[in-house]
Amino acid sequence: MFGKVLIANRGEIALRIHRACQEMGVRTVAVHSTADANAMHVRLADESVCIGPPPARDSYLNVPAILSAAAITGADAIHPGYGFLSENAEFAEIVEAHGIAFIGPSPSHIRMMGDKIEAKRTMARLGVPLVPGSDGEVTSVEEAEATARRIGFPVLIKAAAGGGGRGMKVARRVEEVGEAYRVARAEAKAAFGNDAVYMEKYLDRPRHIELQVLADTYGNVVHFGERDCSLQRRHQKLVEEAGSPALDAAARDALGARVTKALAEIGYRNAGTLEFLWQDGQFAFIEMNTRLQVEHPVTEMVCGIDLVREQVRIAAGQKLGYGQEEVRFDGHAIECRITAEDPDTFMPTPGRVHAYHAPGGLGVRVDSALYAGYSVPPHYDSLVAKLVVHGTTRPQALARLKRALDEFVIDGISTTLPLHRRIAEDPEFAAGDYTIHWLERFVARGAA
Repeated sequence: MFGKVLIANRGEIALRIHRACQEMGVRTVAVHSTADANAMHVRLADESVCIGPPPARDSYLNVPAILSAAAITGADAIHPGYGFLSENAEFAEIVEAHGIAFIGPSPSHIRMMGDKIEAKRTMARLGVPLVPGSDGEVTSVEEAEATARRIGFPVLIKAAAGGGGRGMKVARRVEEVGEAYRVARAEAKAAFGNDAVYMEKYLDRPRHIELQVLADTYGNVVHFGERDCSLQRRHQKLVEEAGSPALDAAARDALGARVTKALAEIGYRNAGTLEFLWQDGQFAFIEMNTRLQVEHPVTEMVCGIDLVREQVRIAAGQKLGYGQEEVRFDGHAIECRITAEDPDTFMPTPGRVHAYHAPGGLGVRVDSALYAGYSVPPHYDSLVAKLVVHGTTRPQALARLKRALDEFVIDGISTTLPLHRRIAEDPEFAAGDYTIHWLERFVARGAA
């Protein structure tokens, strides 16, 4: 096992990784920008190193500074968390070239799945179903129009190197394809430094279903069930559930068996999440995230498995120690992502937290790095807390969610807590009757 892990991240996920390491008897190193000098993970880590000024490019994306911090503290492994450098294959290669373990997938798999076109080709070869679309990159407006006619409208033009909704445009008729193609490429270039795009059929009422997997270096691959991440605004997830209100155990088992077989075939290692659209009982692969997901706690709540601990164990060369038949699914879990944003306009609201009170009680978990007196900086993602609840049944989990949301206090800044309270009270959400388009309409109704 590692003696010391450097956490190349910030906020709640850095604190989450620290806690897992602490329970394993592994010392931690927190790296931080000057803006995060008083952050909770910095306060609690065994050691801390300032790696630069507030802009992420000068600190959390500063590879030489992170490697220097690992060298001077004697860290023998780096955990990238999510975001920042977590899916940067070059970073993973550099880490390993310096004799430091990268707690994540191999650089080759990060690169393979980071290219959305190559990821789809790989999954198609392995027998995983896809959304109908282009055979690869679309390189001209004329090709885009021909592809759209072939697969049928509406169509979605997507950045090959992208994610989070950037470089993604919908065209509902042929007259819209040219503009959508040009805008998608421009956004992709600006966001990812790569203007390659591809096309998919735009499904009108799908759910967003993802499957959590772990794989060790000995060929063992297991899945931990599905998460329903359909409640999204502008392709950004706000609420996640495990399992999905729309799926049964048979559908989960069938998808899991196909996915684990495919990942074993390519020799995948560590944590990963495969994302699908699900409509009319059919799954279609859209992408794979080669890292820990923001929403991993709902899986932990229903499976009783510490996914971060497992990531560290796998990177240290240990076997999973259990097979698929030993993974149990207990009850239902729901997560709300709470951000420092205005609940109506979604404008960021950084500032000083005057009072903070996290809810508690049976089946309630809060992952947050907030505390009274902490100042939320304006330089990074606005996520400030994740409220996760678990119940024997979905109705029980929903009752706990309502109660916990009412107890939650974050005073001094505006947050999306009021929006989550509205969602929890909505009859359609209570019935589990929603698709990826539901939340946009719900938010619009509230603004009207």
